[in-house]
Amino acid sequence: MEINHKILCVSMTTELDLPYPNLQDYIADMNVMMALIINGPVKSFCYRRLQYLSSKFQMHILLNEMKELAAQKKVPHRDFYNIRKVDTHIHASSCMNQKHLLRFIKRAMKKYPEEIVHMEGGRGQTLMDVFENMNLTAYDLSVDTLDMHADRNTFHRFDKFNSKYNPIGESILREIFIKTDNHIHGKYFGHIVKVSRGTLLILSLSLFSVCFPHISDVYRSKRQLGNFQQMLENIFLPLFEVTVNPQSHPDLHLFLQHVVGFDSVDDESKPEHHVFNLDSPLPENWTEEDNPPYSYYLYYTYANMTVLNHLRRRRGFHTFVLRPHCGEAGPIHHLVSGFMLSANISHGLLLRKAPVLQYLYYLAQVGIAMSPLSNNSLFLSYHRNPLPEYLSRGLMVSLSTDDPLQFHFTKEPLMEEYSIAAQVWKLSSCDMCELSRNSVLMSGFSHKTKRYWLGPDYSREGPEGNDIRRSNVPDIRVAFRHETLCEELQLITHAVQTQGLESIQEDAPLTMNPLPSAR
Repeated sequence: MEINHKILCVSMTTELDLPYPNLQDYIADMNVMMALIINGPVKSFCYRRLQYLSSKFQMHILLNEMKELAAQKKVPHRDFYNIRKVDTHIHASSCMNQKHLLRFIKRAMKKYPEEIVHMEGGRGQTLMDVFENMNLTAYDLSVDTLDMHADRNTFHRFDKFNSKYNPIGESILREIFIKTDNHIHGKYFGHIVKVSRGTLLILSLSLFSVCFPHISDVYRSKRQLGNFQQMLENIFLPLFEVTVNPQSHPDLHLFLQHVVGFDSVDDESKPEHHVFNLDSPLPENWTEEDNPPYSYYLYYTYANMTVLNHLRRRRGFHTFVLRPHCGEAGPIHHLVSGFMLSANISHGLLLRKAPVLQYLYYLAQVGIAMSPLSNNSLFLSYHRNPLPEYLSRGLMVSLSTDDPLQFHFTKEPLMEEYSIAAQVWKLSSCDMCELSRNSVLMSGFSHKTKRYWLGPDYSREGPEGNDIRRSNVPDIRVAFRHETLCEELQLITHAVQTQGLESIQEDAPLTMNPLPSAR
């Protein structure tokens, strides 16, 4: 995409020329991508390359599995349990499991029964009043009473899954205990996060992504927004203000020091009534009741974030990336937008049905945070999850939990994900450590932190960037991934340089040897 420029007035005396992606170029590139993924010969070519990558990995395992295991055994005091693993996709409002939430609710009922926690009709309600209105006591509560775990009834029913966020099916309890915009300003939510040692360990070592849902149509129906532009201003205007003048919002300035990106989330399976093209109204003119399409949300989020990043870079602050929910369900153009604009995506299940996009995600090494237990309850049975296929082909994938409150039972939900994946898919120790290393590389932690976790040269490509003493991933595996990726990139660049793309026949054999120019 070419870059256009936007003039942003940041003070009464200073104007900055800050570039952002041009809408016309974005639409044109998206149309090219959509044409590519339905092109027959291109689909066949990418499918065969992906099959070749899978077969090549199986050959690598047959030849080198014992060597990889021997290399791991030679490393003292390092195994899967004590290497760094990052949960690359977890929602703060459901970062605890049901047992922890239940214990805190009972403790709060005993410790703060007379605290006013909710306003109803202008009258304050204490915690005791809230539970008395539901005819419940602390003794009556159990994990089954909370009823927050996703079950077989939530499969392909995102509406039922959303109701699982309400303890005992009561939205008032969700507001009191797992929200921040309530009468007690998120006091209980803060305590819940701290009450679990495992959860505290995860969150104290984590950074945040600001997640906003695709619900401008809901705000429009409630007359809270006049147009889509107002939603963008509500999100980004305070961020621009605090970047220009940190003293204008000191708390926000401190919070942004722990924010690494933006996430965009909604039920992707909802039908979209509009196609994003050059005839689509601009945000200030989008006054329809229908929700804008996914690609519309993503483009305007990315465009504003890009301008914000340029400004923050000039001010000496860190910048943000886009890490949306993408490809869990819905049309394929979600993954096209994700490929064009995102640093990482969450889920990416539909790549299994789009060989061209899957091959592009591999070539670009776009990170994919996958949550098989979450998918198992909502959209795709566990044994059909494409994660082992993606891993074998060399895509940049990692394991994540998504919503431990709804999908997990143990105190360490991320380890629960790894253990189930290892058992079901028979992952080796090297596979598990490779997933862990990927999670650190995909994360938003600082360069200094990653150097400590993965080694001082982690940013270098190939085995030179791997330190088995930190990652427990053998150099043999890293070298295989690097050499295979380089060969695929050389195949594409060689075809472009010789202008041979049009000469690739659908039934032509695909060489498994390096190209002459690659030697």
